[in-house]
Parts: sequence; structure tokens; C-alpha cells
Amino acid sequence: MPDTTGASYAAAGVDIEAGDRAVELMKEWVKKTRRPEVLGGLGGFAGLFDASALKNYERPLLASATDGVGTKVDIARQLGVYDTIGHDLVAMVMDDIVVCGAEPLFMTDYICVGKVHPERVAAIVKGIAEGCVLAGCALVGGETAEHPGLLGADDFDVAGAGTGVVEADRLLGPDRIRTGDAVIAMASSGLHSNGYSLVRHVLLNEGGLALDAHLDGLGRTLGEELLEPTKIYSLDCLALMRTAEVHAFSHVTGGGLAANLARVIPDGLHAVVDRSTWTPGAIFDLVGRTGKVERLELEKTLNMGVGMIAIVPEESTDVVLTALADRGVDAWVAGEITDRGEHTTGAELVGDYAA
Repeated sequence: MPDTTGASYAAAGVDIEAGDRAVELMKEWVKKTRRPEVLGGLGGFAGLFDASALKNYERPLLASATDGVGTKVDIARQLGVYDTIGHDLVAMVMDDIVVCGAEPLFMTDYICVGKVHPERVAAIVKGIAEGCVLAGCALVGGETAEHPGLLGADDFDVAGAGTGVVEADRLLGPDRIRTGDAVIAMASSGLHSNGYSLVRHVLLNEGGLALDAHLDGLGRTLGEELLEPTKIYSLDCLALMRTAEVHAFSHVTGGGLAANLARVIPDGLHAVVDRSTWTPGAIFDLVGRTGKVERLELEKTLNMGVGMIAIVPEESTDVVLTALADRGVDAWVAGEITDRGEHTTGAELVGDYAA
């Protein structure tokens, strides 16, 4: 007898029941991110946020950002560790938003998988929710998409979008920066979530290093180092704004320290950052040595140990450093703002890294 069974979504590789189970598993984590302004629960067509909370602002400006975590997801896949990658996603989105002085309000996520493994998806959302708590924002919704035939059964990717708010007269940026301002560097937790195409190529492909290898200087396995979550600075930056005068922030992501710092430097001024004020972590040296990567190439790809920059009046330096230290943030004076002169770019690194 010929098979008369019609085609089905499940036969095409999409498991609706697995998706429903993933939603049930993630609900408890999403609930932990709830803010008073959030209406309804998970499962609606749209997340709701009560905008009447913005009535306390004279002129509220909404800030938005969207991002992913790049090929770092492949390290998570290889190690079978899925509950940290969400921290990276929140950091990439919300630390961009806080740069202008905005308070993170809410976030949505998008998780694309080759096959829905409910526990795996829930672990990813758990990490996102934990990151949202660290950033002070709500996770109001998201989407899990199953793409059989396009992605392998164990492949996945994540992306997210966020919204924040800042009072117009408290907006940070180039207009506030002055000659003589101090450049304060805040330490990164490691590679964060940029440059992993280079890192994976150098260490895993060319270098042949194993993720479970214990390497000198790291103090843990290579895989653990590569999966170290991106530090989330949002609440630290907001607390700093309440404590001292801040002129600008710069989130050090793709493009490296100099390029990202230049994005907030106004025409006519120049940021000079002295490499001798810090020592990059062992992972940066490992990438450079293993791949024979030139320093300038490393610096335009990786954060080199600095994840966030604050530009503040020189006289506020001591207060700023004390406030950050009280919050457990390793920070130091890394440079200053000068006149542009004959420089063609807004920022540069000078000197050599401390031994």
C-alpha cells in the first residue's frame, strides 16, 4: 500500500511541542527580570512596558541597540555550556545603551536553532535573564526559531535588542568632552564577545589547541577562558553618573579600544591612551604569540583588557576611581584628552604595555 500520510511540520523538522516545552522551562528565569513597569507575562505576541513611568522625565530620550555575540556561540556549542552566552548578549546590547547615559529598561531576544532542545534553549534564556538582572533591565519577550536544513541539529545563534531612557539634559557624549579630561579605563573580564573569528582561527585551527587544555598563565582550561562572560557595566556606569560628573563613556567592542574611543571624541580634540598603565591578560598574549599576530592587528580586533572607558573632568578622577573600586570594578587613569593638532584620528594608543 502506498503511504498516503500527508506532509507535516514535524516531518519537515520543526517540533512545536519541543518549542512549547522550552517556553515553559524559561518562564521562571524571565520572571526574575521583571520590573514594576512590565505588564503581562511571557507568551503574548508583544511584551508590554508601562511608558507612564517616563512622565517623571521632562524630556525623555529613548535609546535603543541591537547586537549578537558572534562566533563565541561555537565555543559554547563545542563545550555544551549554554547558560553563560546570555550574559554576553545582554552586555553587548545594554552596555551600548548606557554609553549615552541611558538607564536600561527592557530587552527582547532571538534564539535561532537547528533543532529545539528545550533544556538547551532554557539554559540560554537563563543566562540572558541573569544578565538582565545584572543590567537592571526586564526581559519582556523573545523568539525561538527552529531552522532545520539551514542549521545543524546542534547549531544555534542568539541576538537581542534593548531600550533605555535618558533625560535630554543628561545625555552624555562628545559635546561634553573638554581638553584636560581624564580617560578612565575599566578592566574587561577577558575577550568579551569580539574577535572570536580570529581567536578560533589562531588558537583552535592553526594552533591546534584543545578547549580542555590547561595553559600557562590562564589558571583554567582554554575553553573556560574563552567562555568567560562579558562584564556588564550598565549599573556601574549609572552609579558613577550619580556620584561624579561624567562627560562620556565608550564601550570597547569590535574595532578595539582606539576606534571605539574615537567614536565619542569631538572634532578638534584627541584622546591619548598610555599602554604602560596596564598589562593585558594572558589570553591576549596567547593569541598574539600563537598566531604571530602583530600588536596593531590585535588592538583593532580585541579589547586588550579594557571593556569600558569613562571620560571625566580631571578633578573628578579620585572620586571616580573610589566609586568604581567600591563597586568592585578594577579601573585606572589610562590617558587624557588633548587638542587634536595634526592628528588625523580621534584617539591613539602610545607607549608599551606594562610587563
